Amino acid sequence: MGIRLSVGRTGQCWDNALAESFFATIKRELLDTAAWPSRAAARTAIFDFIEGWYNLHRLHSSLGYRSPADYETALAA
Repeated sequence: MGIRLSVGRTGQCWDNALAESFFATIKRELLDTAAWPSRAAARTAIFDFIEGWYNLHRLHSSLGYRSPADYETALAA
């Protein structure tokens, strides 16, 4: 049927490392800091965290301790 796996190796923890690190950051820096009254409130907070803080202001060691927005601006220049 022409179907190919997205990763070539089975059971390699490094294949998911970036996603796991991202989800751990959301849990540690946002979700574990408060009790959420509803799923909708948590969903809104996660969106605001990603779009307002994580992507624009939070410094990332893998980007030379720059925010993703600063890194993208530097690439475009």
